[in-house]
Amino acid sequence: MKCPFCNFEESKVTDSRMSMDGQAIKRRRECLKCNQRFTTFETIDLTVQVLKRDGTYEDFKQDKLLNGIMSACRHTRVSHDKVKALAYHITADLMAKQLREITTKDLGAIVMNHLQEIDTVAYIRFACVYERFKDIKELLDAIDSIKIKNGDNCLVKNKKLNSGDLDYASETK
Repeated sequence: MKCPFCNFEESKVTDSRMSMDGQAIKRRRECLKCNQRFTTFETIDLTVQVLKRDGTYEDFKQDKLLNGIMSACRHTRVSHDKVKALAYHITADLMAKQLREITTKDLGAIVMNHLQEIDTVAYIRFACVYERFKDIKELLDAIDSIKIKNGDNCLVKNKKLNSGDLDYASETK
């Protein structure tokens, strides 16, 4: 492991701890040249092939999954640690199933199921990319499906503006 400060290739481990429900090992290291300390994570290498929409295959990359979930959860109440735990949990589930390949459609559906339980805004953000909505109607349908699931039967797309709804906007000019 190269030191991020001086690029020296030798370091010593000063502390090791289990992390992410036993799915990773967090190691505190010290560079043997510059004595700077840094943290590394050791995770299991998952050899699953992901079948993409264009028909090509790509190795499953937990970092790519983590970045996608992070993007969806940015500026929400979902903590960085919870996002990391979710990515590790999904990876562990894939390993437990001993899959050799998974489609992006199936992987996206797994992520969306988890995000829908955690945060609706993150779910909608992820769905916009995953579902590739073609127009606003598809987006509103996705929002309505969440509202119905959560017990709110008011439909966004069927809401009509009354002339009174615009009074505040005209008063503020």
